[in-house]
Amino acid sequence: MINLNDSDIMSAQEASALWKKAENYVRQMYAKYPDKFPDGSIKKFGTQLVVTREGMEVVTGVQKKDLL
Repeated sequence: MINLNDSDIMSAQEASALWKKAENYVRQMYAKYPDKFPDGSIKKFGTQLVVTREGMEVVTGVQKKDLL
């Protein structure tokens, strides 16, 4: 079961803002390079993309701890 209260799971917009990327960064990366995201690190619920910390770290090459 997925714990949706986990702080390592966020909307694509939240993740883009946290990593200081354009608002549509995650959506564009997923559309162009879906294989860059590790298995299970991104999921679409209706029109909303949800991404994990791990997925963002792999795609951007920047660890979340280095952002704070």
